[in-house]
Parts: sequence; C-alpha cells; structure tokens
Amino acid sequence: MNAKKTMDRKEFFSAIGVSAAALTLMNCLGCSKGSNSLNGSSTSAPTGVDFTLDLTASANSALATNGGYLLSHNILVARTTAGSYIAVQESCTHESYPLVYQSGNSRFYCNNHGATFTEKGVVTGGPTNRSLAVYNTSLSGTSLRIYS
Repeated sequence: MNAKKTMDRKEFFSAIGVSAAALTLMNCLGCSKGSNSLNGSSTSAPTGVDFTLDLTASANSALATNGGYLLSHNILVARTTAGSYIAVQESCTHESYPLVYQSGNSRFYCNNHGATFTEKGVVTGGPTNRSLAVYNTSLSGTSLRIYS
C-alpha cells in the first residue's frame, strides 16, 4: 500500500504564499529608502552648517583645480570652471543618492535617477521639483569656510 501523503490545494497555496511573502520582504528590505544612503546622507539638507577646509591639506586637493569637488560634512563643495567656490547639500532632493558636480555642464547631477541642478541649486530636470540647499562660502588665504 502506498502511504504517500498528498497535499490539498489549500495547503499548497498556503505554503507557496508564505515562501513568496518571505522572499518579497527580503527583497524590499534590501531596497528600502533608508538603505539608499550610502554615506548617511538624506533628502533633507544639513542645518547649522559651519566648517572650514584647509585647501593645502591633501584631503582637499580636489579643490586645487577648477572643476574639482569633494564631499565634506554632508556638503558637496565644488570649484567652478571660473575658479569660485560653491557648496550645496550632497544628496539629491528626490532620494538620498549622492550628487556629483559636472563642471563641463556647470551643474550638479544625480547618477541614480538623472536629476540635474544648476550651480545655484535650482532643479533643471529629473524626477524632483525641490531645489538643493545652497551654503555660503568664504575664502580667506587657504582656508575655505562653508556656512549656512
């Protein structure tokens, strides 16, 4: 006699449903908005910003040439092709992905969803309609102060 147990339809769909739900949950946890923050950035701009960069320090060497940029204190600091310094929040206002500075296009760009912003932080394209927070810069000798 064959003692093979057969699974009824309800048991089958119940087992499949639990497995699919667990798999979906695992995938969603890996792509949650909070996990997009590769470096602790968020779509909200830092407040109370006030720090100084020593332009002679090797860590800040990207600012030695026009078109260079770096990230510091959740702020993207760039040197324009004209040689002036600008500073904006480091993350896109659409989601928390870091921005890059494209000096040849005089803009900030989000590699993830394609949002673009002028050097003054104004949205020019992409899935966001919120401008970037822009910070003041002040150069004194080889010290660059970035502040709100």
